[in-house]
Amino acid sequence: MEHGLETATLGGGCFWCLEAVYQQVDGVVAVESGYTGGHVDHPTYQQVCEGATGHVEVVRVSFDPSVINYREILEIFFAIHDPTTPDRQGNDVGPQYRSAIFTHSEAQRATAEYVMRELAAAKVFDAPIVTQVEPEQPYWRAEASHQNYYQDHPSQGYCAFVISPKLAKFRQQFGAKLRK
Repeated sequence: MEHGLETATLGGGCFWCLEAVYQQVDGVVAVESGYTGGHVDHPTYQQVCEGATGHVEVVRVSFDPSVINYREILEIFFAIHDPTTPDRQGNDVGPQYRSAIFTHSEAQRATAEYVMRELAAAKVFDAPIVTQVEPEQPYWRAEASHQNYYQDHPSQGYCAFVISPKLAKFRQQFGAKLRK
């Protein structure tokens, strides 16, 4: 990793959705889709989709903390997915779609738990937050066909009907955080 960069590993439904948003965030240097949190080495997309590996579809976000901090990365995360639905995001159902934050340090764990307490106290959501906060686990990069998915397939059905509205919501809510 480049000197001075930090990494966030986040699961909030289909990794294509998270990847598309974070690729537009100022201060984000790289976004990679992958799998973590499971018990199978080198899982394939098919294995993860079957739901038996224990893995979560995640994005690894490399960011420059002098431009955007970890808390801001999490604020975007909680705004672009529903952290109240166990093992699902919209029509994507299964343990691979659970809301999860895989922390890379004690400071990240403390920040994630603090942000979640703040959101709960402010009653931002109508139901309890079920996001799991876990230490970093072995991570496996997703197949090449899953990297830059939205950029490569913007008119594909899932992209047009699921990802594009999430991007519009992000742009409206976090316009000041858009990459220039």
